[in-house]
Amino acid sequence: MSTPYPFTALVGQDDLRLALLLNAVSPAVGGVLVRGEKGTAKSTAVRALSALLPEVPVVAGCRFSCDPAAADPDCPDGPHESAGATARPARMVELPVGASEDRLVGALDIERALAEGVKAFEPGLLADAHRGILYVDEVNLLHDHLVDLLLDAAAMGASYVEREGVSVRHAARFLLVGTMNPEEGELRPQLLDRFGLTVEVAASRETDQRVEVVRRRLAYDDDPEGFAGRWSEDESALRDRVVAARALLPQVVLGDGALRQIAATCAAFEVDGMRADIVMARTATALAAWAGRTDVLSEDVRQAALLALPHRRRRNPFDAPGLDEDKLDETLEDAREDEEPEPPEGDDDPDGGGPDGGGGQPPAGNGPDSPELPAQDQGPDAPNAEDTPGTDDAPAPEEPAPTAGAPSGPGEQQAVRAAEPFRTKMLSVPGIGEGAAGRRSRARTEHGRTTGSRRPRGALTKLHLAATVQAAAPHQKARGRSGAGLVVRRDDLRQATREGREGNLVLFVVDASGSMAARQRMSAVKGAVLSLLLDAYQRRDKVGLVTFRGAEAEVALPPTSSVDAAAARLETLPTGGRTPLAAGLLKAHDVLRVERLRDAARRPLVVVVTDGRATGGVEPVARAGRAARLFAADGVASVVVDCESGYVRLGLAGQLAGELGGTVVTLDELRADSIAGLVKDVQGMNSPSRRAA
Repeated sequence: MSTPYPFTALVGQDDLRLALLLNAVSPAVGGVLVRGEKGTAKSTAVRALSALLPEVPVVAGCRFSCDPAAADPDCPDGPHESAGATARPARMVELPVGASEDRLVGALDIERALAEGVKAFEPGLLADAHRGILYVDEVNLLHDHLVDLLLDAAAMGASYVEREGVSVRHAARFLLVGTMNPEEGELRPQLLDRFGLTVEVAASRETDQRVEVVRRRLAYDDDPEGFAGRWSEDESALRDRVVAARALLPQVVLGDGALRQIAATCAAFEVDGMRADIVMARTATALAAWAGRTDVLSEDVRQAALLALPHRRRRNPFDAPGLDEDKLDETLEDAREDEEPEPPEGDDDPDGGGPDGGGGQPPAGNGPDSPELPAQDQGPDAPNAEDTPGTDDAPAPEEPAPTAGAPSGPGEQQAVRAAEPFRTKMLSVPGIGEGAAGRRSRARTEHGRTTGSRRPRGALTKLHLAATVQAAAPHQKARGRSGAGLVVRRDDLRQATREGREGNLVLFVVDASGSMAARQRMSAVKGAVLSLLLDAYQRRDKVGLVTFRGAEAEVALPPTSSVDAAAARLETLPTGGRTPLAAGLLKAHDVLRVERLRDAARRPLVVVVTDGRATGGVEPVARAGRAARLFAADGVASVVVDCESGYVRLGLAGQLAGELGGTVVTLDELRADSIAGLVKDVQGMNSPSRRAA
């Protein structure tokens, strides 16, 4: 096993180190989500943490790490009454993004369970991580079915393996630590809320600090053991401090004053539920223990809010996480004043948080200016460091960047804001696919409703009991069955086939030409595309963005899981020039061709947002028609969002939809609450335009 990089040798990243250490002091804090750009020591810091954790007492020989002082009575390896005790180092178990369900929760031998009634169970990663750390790198890319299992285990503190009436349960309490690059997509809100703390990390812009990072990394790569040896004293001292803080933690008093500040802060930032209050209380208590104090101060509450609330106060998937620190300071100050309305004497000693009434009353001096604050400001000074993640203070549109080809028609216009997004109707690809798990189109999946059975290909994962019994029943006499049990052979086993939902590649082809440039009209168009992007985010799709205007088209965003990136590109999209519709369609067709080579199983859905006009070049309308028929020939599902407005309509978008072999929907019909029409499956080859005007 390779020597891990020492935790104390990390340079900078004060917030990240503090969050990890607080979880080492108090695992009840609930784990850490580390968000940041690639190459910022996220994984290195997490892997180094396990060396600082105290040893774990376990029942000798138990594969599920039962605590000798409180053994699990339902442990599959139990009972443990006569078993001895031993100690082992705390584990850090890594969950690969592409892991199977059986690898995560464990596997049950179905054949032995049916034929012999024996629960032959092989533990999975959840069992290995019990009473340790479960680390998920690129957690935002984790498949939905694994996320569901993690959520269940985190909520119940146990893992259940069910196989057609045969079940195994074991304890699974672990510290969940995840790292992610927000550019590659966001987390489901349910999983996001399960992380106690979150930190934003970014590479330092200080030359000296960057030099030191490189110097230490090169020294470690040349001689890992020697490098670790040079930091062994610092590691030992930090490990002792963690142990001391753990011992002090039960003695820390969370007074009424600090508790009121916590509640007021969570209420002021409108976080959902009560988990934020509980996590803040545990974090503030751990901060006090880490500082060697037995009382929680205002500075602890403030630091706890900066770590525990940013990911819980997001109101929209496209909002950047963060807190308005001025508002936080005002809230803490107001809560302090409400708690102390009446002291008759002017002696307001900041150290007077005695046992009378105030409990662990924070100092009246300065919580906001605590020495821990610069570290919090230092980490996220990247793009997400804006304190106000809403739309009120969004930056004014920047100068429109010129796209490929200068506009030859009307002059380029500045980008306009998108209208308020809305809930859209469901758009799905017809037929049944076999792509990545998601929530849009029908697909054959490992999860969902059972639709039939088949012989297993490889390991059996989902038994179809009725089909298995039906296959084994005719052979019982020939197999010499004499007892009550059914004689089952491997050839009798049947795998259940299931139908669920898949995620698709939603490729947006957006007309940004002069015919779309009226400010109100383009604002509505951007609002519609933003709404479709939000729908794609919720349905776990990949998205891409092709725009066309002026002389040609460009790929504004290659297919990616980062819907946020698509929304950002859309926000700054300028308009103007002629309408090279054919170029836009040909560019989209080329994007799909390349993407099909990378991920053949993911089916595409093309959404063309245009009024249907085509101008510029030789025979622009005929060329656009020929380009559209390429999609129809390939059987690509498509929908045209008709942006034409006014009393006189030419119906060009409907004609384009007919050439594409798809359907057309107006901006008004796109809304889920619209009664103008119902958009369901995007018909592929056989549907003429549903609407011509």
